[in-house]
This record gives sequence, C-alpha cells and structure tokens, in this order.
Amino acid sequence: MSQISVTDELAGHRLDFAVSRELGVSRAYAQSLIRGGHVASPCGRGIKPSISVELGEVYEIDAPQPEKLGLVPEPVPFDVVFSDQDIIVIDKPAGLVVHPAPGHWSGTLVHGLLHRFPELGNLNGVERPGIVHRLDATTSGLMVVARSGLAQEKLWKQFKSRTVGKSYIALCFGAPRRAAARIDMPIGRDPSNRRRMAVTDGGRDAVTDYAVLWSAKGYSLVRCVLHSGRTHQIRVHMNAIGCPLVGDLLYAPSKKSPFAGQDGQSRQRVFLHSWRLSLAHPRTGEPMSFRSPLPDDLKNFLVEIRRL
Repeated sequence: MSQISVTDELAGHRLDFAVSRELGVSRAYAQSLIRGGHVASPCGRGIKPSISVELGEVYEIDAPQPEKLGLVPEPVPFDVVFSDQDIIVIDKPAGLVVHPAPGHWSGTLVHGLLHRFPELGNLNGVERPGIVHRLDATTSGLMVVARSGLAQEKLWKQFKSRTVGKSYIALCFGAPRRAAARIDMPIGRDPSNRRRMAVTDGGRDAVTDYAVLWSAKGYSLVRCVLHSGRTHQIRVHMNAIGCPLVGDLLYAPSKKSPFAGQDGQSRQRVFLHSWRLSLAHPRTGEPMSFRSPLPDDLKNFLVEIRRL
C-alpha cells in the first residue's frame, strides 16, 4: 500500500496523471490501476481516471504484484553508453537477439537487462524490461531502453511521432544511381517467403534517406536515416534499389558473406550499424545525442576492401 498527496504541482491535473507521475508508471497503467479499484480516496470521493485532484488530497494505492514471465536473468555482454534514473542507452553487439523467441529462449538482451538492471523487471506491473524499439540480431549499435514506466510512455510517443533521430552506417554491393535520395516505398510481409519483408503495394509506409559516403571496388558505404521503423527497413529498401547490404544472407543469398565465425562458416552479420541516436530526455525534454563508432569487424572489412 502506498499513498500520494496532492501538491501544488499536481493540483488541477487528472487523477491518472497524478498517479502516473508519482509512481513513475505509464498513464495507461495508471488508468488500469484506477479502473481496477486499486486507487482509493480516504474522503470517500468517487474515483475515475478523469477526475481533477485538489491540493491536499490523499490517495491510497494498492497495486497488485507484478506478473511473472518466467525469465531468468543472465549475464549477457553489451556496453552501456549512458544511464540515469529514466533511460539506458546501450551499444548492442551483432548476433545478440533482443527478445526471447523460438530458438532464442536464453541469452537475449532482455535476459541481460534483467541481470544488470533488476528493477526493470517491475515496469508497469509486468516483469519485462523497458524495450521501446529494437535492432535486428544481425545489426549492431545504439538502442535506448526505458528505466521507468513514465519514461517508457514518453519514449513510445517519441517513436510514434517519429521525432527520434536514427542514423545508420551500411555497406552495400554496387552503387546507387543517385548519390543521395529518399526511398519512399511501403513495406509488408513477402508473400513468397514469410521470413522476409518486401516492398509491397499493401505494405505500411516506410521512408529512408540515404547518402553515399564513398564508392569503390564494387561497394558503397552509405549513411541511412530512418523516418519510420519497419522490420528490416534499410535492408529491404537498399535491396529494392539494387544495392543489397553486405553480409545479408536473407536478402542477398547469392552473395558470399565476408563475416565468418570461429568455425570459418558465414555468420549472421549484416554490415549495418546504428551509429547515431538522438531523442528528447523523457523527463526533462533536454535534447540528447549519442554516437557509436563502427565495431572492429566492420572497420577491418573496410580496410581490406580499400586495399584491393
């Protein structure tokens, strides 16, 4: 059982806002607490999410115990670029799967987050870390994770309104016909291969800006800026203009991957790196920007092809 007292800052706001702000949870979860009868007023006032709270009022909150998802925290390697009480910015290595899924029930980023930041297990009444976006397992680079319910809601809104800046560095085969352009092509599930996405008439809108940094020896290094967040978006768009990404065995199966594992076999590594991420801090609104240098395997391949 916890209590919140209405201060000058909260007076006149809706009850769901006050609960959200004081508990550090999302507005949606605050509304579910109120509608579920978990918020009470000692003065006997009628309770619903939309009522305006008044200075000096006290509300009692009896939140249910978080649901358990059965995830066992595990030590998983990833770098933390920045963290505070609201967000964690990580640098994800290639090969690390974000969410548990068939074939990847352990060793995911989710397991690693729960191990390193145990408090993430209780966000919004459900034992789950604050994942607000993701990167493909084959992609490396920057991701932001919410550390509180309030931050999670604010970050979701930024991604939905497309105000989060997401820039990637990619290496593709060939050279785009234009040095810089916008690719505005809808993306949906590939009807001939359910594992792939494709440019389709019935797909969801997807916009990618690209600029060629250099072209040489049959390759082009490009900077890509996402204006939407569709599955495999950069991989699909670059393939659609005839320049599939190096190492992409899903969209360019006929191209040999230059990235090999310890056994010498090709591994699932695409030359695609989330190198810059910019957003407004969910609590203060302060503009924030982060950069991640290319990892060694990508830098080493660039050195090799420049020597050819």
